[in-house]
Amino acid sequence: MARLLEKLKSKIIDFTFERPKYPMRFRELMEANRILVDNLDIKMIPGIKFCRLRLYLVYFIIWNLVILPLALLFHKLLVKLDCHVSIILAILFTLLFFGTYKIFEERMKNEAAKRLIMEGWRNYLPHFPYEKYAEKVAQIYKEALDKDVPKHKIEQYIIDHLVGE
Repeated sequence: MARLLEKLKSKIIDFTFERPKYPMRFRELMEANRILVDNLDIKMIPGIKFCRLRLYLVYFIIWNLVILPLALLFHKLLVKLDCHVSIILAILFTLLFFGTYKIFEERMKNEAAKRLIMEGWRNYLPHFPYEKYAEKVAQIYKEALDKDVPKHKIEQYIIDHLVGE
């Protein structure tokens, strides 16, 4: 079941996420990794672009796959309800719809950002597994920025620290 959900999530990201034309540069990768590790705003990561209309479409389909069976299941009860209760329920479901959309959107953006970072990681740091070294590399990158390491030497600085550990 978990594998099926991962496959579905991957398909959704492929459908809604617009891939960048060019691969990330090393410095962009380090900045994106730092943003993701520190839970900062994903909008600051270069190359993350969504087709909002497709995201709405996917969310609408998922929402209907959940709500329609529930509405059919409770149809007899809903028919007997007073119209005032129906209006209140409609307001609550509208609130729930838009509230959960924002959560869905943020989750898809985080997954797309992680996927983009992992692709860049395989290009620049193939010998260091992402899951194990992501936080360590973010910390080393912060140290490099604090020490004012020149931009063209940051890659070597990070690799030297990773190899030294």
